[in-house]
Amino acid sequence: MSKRRVVLTGVGAVTPVGNNVKDFWEALLSGKTGVARLTAFDPSPFSSQIAAEVKGFDATKYMTPKQERRFDPFVKFAIAAAKMAVEDSGLDLGAINMERAGVYIGSGIGGLHTIEVEHEKYLRISDEHKAASRISPFLIPMLIVNMASGMASIELGSRGRIQRS
Repeated sequence: MSKRRVVLTGVGAVTPVGNNVKDFWEALLSGKTGVARLTAFDPSPFSSQIAAEVKGFDATKYMTPKQERRFDPFVKFAIAAAKMAVEDSGLDLGAINMERAGVYIGSGIGGLHTIEVEHEKYLRISDEHKAASRISPFLIPMLIVNMASGMASIELGSRGRIQRS
């Protein structure tokens, strides 16, 4: 069995304590917490009203407004972090073999925001056929978990493949 090497060349971060590596790292060193009362919705009906939300994130720094409208927040965060990591690395993507470059993003679940929005849209319309036609055609692409690494790969142009020995 041959040993393969993986090289971590750069870092990106979109987090509740910073939307870039510098702010994130400074927050960690100073013990800052990202946990606060929820602002994305009114949490008053719930016993727990706190969470660690990403705040102040501007996706249009990393993608077009059209892409920003079509991606779930988790995909926006992944693309931004991937682009930050490439910038942090100093890599010239035009000078490397993109067949040997890949994107690896770990995510447990995707698109919860999109699921909520589209489900709410469906529930507001009494006619089932009309309601179904109002659901975004981007629902599935916006919520599947591998969209984060897939869209980051497309954005960066990486085409690396896992080769099994």
